[in-house]
Amino acid sequence: MLSTCFIFMNCVHMGFAVEYSPFFGIEKGAVLQEARAFHDPQLDVRRCSQVITKLLYLLNQGETFTKVEATEVFFAVTKLFQSSDAGLRRLVYLMIKEVSTSSDEVIIVTSSLMKDMNSKTDMYRANAIRVLCRIIDGTLLTQIERYLKQAIVDKNPVVASAALVSGIHLAQANPEIVKRWSNEVQEAVQSRAPLVQFHGLALLHQIRQNDRLAVSKLVSSLTRGSVRSPLAQCLLIRYTSQVMRESSMNTQTGDRPFFDFLESSLRHKSEMVILEAARKITEMDVTSRELAPAITVLQLFLSSSKPVLRFAAVRTLNKVAMTRPLAVTNCNVDLESLMSDTNRSIATLAITTLLKTGNESSVDRLMKQITNFMSDIADEFKIVVVEAIRSLCLKFPLKYRSMLNFLSNSLREEGGFEYKKAIVDSIITLISEIPDAKEIGLLHLCEFIEDCEFTYLSSQILHFLGNEGPRTSDPSRYIRYIHNRVILENATVRASAVSTLAKFGALVDTLKPRIFVLLRRCLFDTEDEVRDRATLYLQTLGGEVAIGNNEKDVKDFLFGSLDVPLANLEASLRTYEPSEEPFDISLVSREVRSLPLQEKKAPGKKAPATAAAPAPVSAVDAYQKMLSSIPEFAGFGRLFKSSEPVELTEAETEYAVNVVKHIYDSYVVLQYNCTNTIEEQLLEDVTVCVDASDAEEFSEICSKPLASLPYSSTGQIFVAFEKPERVPAVGKFLNLLKFTVKEVDTSTGEADEDGVEDEYQLEEFEVVAADYMLRVPVSNFRNAWENMDPESERVDEYGLGVRESLAEAVSAVINILGMQPCEGTEVVPKNARSHSCLLSGVFIGDVKVLVRLSFGLSGPNEVAMKLAVRSDDPEISDKIHEIVASG
Repeated sequence: MLSTCFIFMNCVHMGFAVEYSPFFGIEKGAVLQEARAFHDPQLDVRRCSQVITKLLYLLNQGETFTKVEATEVFFAVTKLFQSSDAGLRRLVYLMIKEVSTSSDEVIIVTSSLMKDMNSKTDMYRANAIRVLCRIIDGTLLTQIERYLKQAIVDKNPVVASAALVSGIHLAQANPEIVKRWSNEVQEAVQSRAPLVQFHGLALLHQIRQNDRLAVSKLVSSLTRGSVRSPLAQCLLIRYTSQVMRESSMNTQTGDRPFFDFLESSLRHKSEMVILEAARKITEMDVTSRELAPAITVLQLFLSSSKPVLRFAAVRTLNKVAMTRPLAVTNCNVDLESLMSDTNRSIATLAITTLLKTGNESSVDRLMKQITNFMSDIADEFKIVVVEAIRSLCLKFPLKYRSMLNFLSNSLREEGGFEYKKAIVDSIITLISEIPDAKEIGLLHLCEFIEDCEFTYLSSQILHFLGNEGPRTSDPSRYIRYIHNRVILENATVRASAVSTLAKFGALVDTLKPRIFVLLRRCLFDTEDEVRDRATLYLQTLGGEVAIGNNEKDVKDFLFGSLDVPLANLEASLRTYEPSEEPFDISLVSREVRSLPLQEKKAPGKKAPATAAAPAPVSAVDAYQKMLSSIPEFAGFGRLFKSSEPVELTEAETEYAVNVVKHIYDSYVVLQYNCTNTIEEQLLEDVTVCVDASDAEEFSEICSKPLASLPYSSTGQIFVAFEKPERVPAVGKFLNLLKFTVKEVDTSTGEADEDGVEDEYQLEEFEVVAADYMLRVPVSNFRNAWENMDPESERVDEYGLGVRESLAEAVSAVINILGMQPCEGTEVVPKNARSHSCLLSGVFIGDVKVLVRLSFGLSGPNEVAMKLAVRSDDPEISDKIHEIVASG
């Protein structure tokens, strides 16, 4: 009955019926009142079924019951076990699963459910098993384990499947109990019932999933042809591809066992098995010859009469086209026929696939076909098409004019914010990457902001226009559009327009008088932000405010990005105490801090009050204040960087120790955070003996031991080293914790007077090149790169050898350099064979560094990399290359 109601609602939603939903306008309170019918001595089965259906509807629509309401409904529903109506009983099972809230309530229905679990009615047995396993805990599970094992091998497939599915859910909370069912589950895998075999294989894999060898043996035994169920065959294909992927990572030869099984699955009689095999083959790193059979069967499905097969095939081909477009080109004729498919999802995927695989001569024809198609699809599909067009334009830059016209026309059509943002981002990308597209692209953007209803997009375009417009052949053509924004827009856009005008005035001398006039008009604006910006820019451009010593400083002020993370700046402003000394922004940390200082605590214990406070994101934080307050370190100068804590002990050991590396221009201070986790011991005279024989450029100059370390408290030990000034010295440090142990009477808390000297070996750690680099972002990488001296650029190519994936290679290089990824370029698309990454940072000595990385797969998992570096100091550019070469 419940299913019928939901089907009816869906039909109403899809327009197949004019009647309104029978659940329209129902309220929780009224339905709870109706639930009193469950207490009637003479049960009305039809009415009770309707009430339960309404309650389930409310729950599925996100309605929540209070603890009291859920308890009352639960107890009322249990009264319905006295009815023998099969339909009502099934609804009762559903309701119990939804509203059971505590173990006390579960006990009440356990006996009824166990009775049904041993019923002669198979439907009762199956549903009772599902419900019981959903609501019981581990202690009750042992009582019914025998019944569940019997149900797994039951002759009725409905009962067996119910027990297997319950086992899959139970394995998450009670894996040890479910593991004992392996023999019965193996028997279920050999069942002739397709659904039982499917569920049995899923449960058997879940039991063995942490044992790689066991999974490999399971796959090896089943790939010989004992699986009959198409659903189970699909699962087996997934597990096989997983084993192949793991085995290829662990072997140097790159051999992939079981590939013959995947290829044979392409000839299976079931369409779902063929699709699954083709999908898995296309996801693997295979040769063109191995990929060809999978592409062939997908091409056949493109002309299928079943929409689901066409959709699955074109979606898979779309993913393949991202990384291996040439492999899909043979399917282009079939894909073009799908552009007019009645299913808009299929048509969208066909178009985006063609955009990835098409050649330069077919671009104009595709653009005409897409223009007629765009008005018929939803925004989410339009975004996919726009992104595909952007990629195609970057592939064929000579076709920028037709593609920019298409994108500009799309901006004028109806659409939501995300769709318009995708178009604007695409136009900006094309302007940035294709120099010839700059002027026509900027004009398209200017025309769009005349009617743009989104404040964010208008501000984004104005910001970009201020950076790029002054560098065009005729900057004056854009002033009218910008000034219109000052007159006609809201305060946020007006403020952005004022900043854009100032940038034109700074870079284009012939426009400066006109800009001055326009900015003076802004002094009478009703908004404070607009007036303040206009005042500042007028005085800056007129030389009345001392921004710097020359024109370059003024341009840096207007065009440069804020190199201080806003979170750090906010934290420093909050902790700033007004005094005669003004706030100094140079003291704010420019590093992006992922995590604050976290000192290791004893398991389950609360951090003591004596422990050092967690570090705020600002540089004027606990580290800076703590170190400057120690006389031995007061003369070391400004702290450049503090690392994240490096663990030197394993979890659950007697003593928990981690180290933080504090970097100065000429010094490195090692802060060892130590925690005593043994209640019966007091540690005194705690020191760390550091062996720096593998760090030749470091010389120890002082050490600050810890006088006492009681149980569950954390203290700090410091060891300072001198190194060459502003040199990224690296090396390995061996560490030995030494102390005097005194026994403590836990009842009185008193320690013995006599102690015993002891020591504890700590893990070694390294000071690496990344410790001398701050992770400092830039808001506009391209602008920052162009403003950096080209003479400082150093370019070289490197072979990174065999890597697990392109993403792993990108992550490794980022970690070696310790720099901040910009504009989301650290994310590598799945199955990509090339990638570009942008990094920024500040090297020790306050030297700004920008890096461009280009990665590519030159062979089977062989990664090649091109590294381009620009910095404020050409020597540092060379140093970055040395770091990569040695890393």
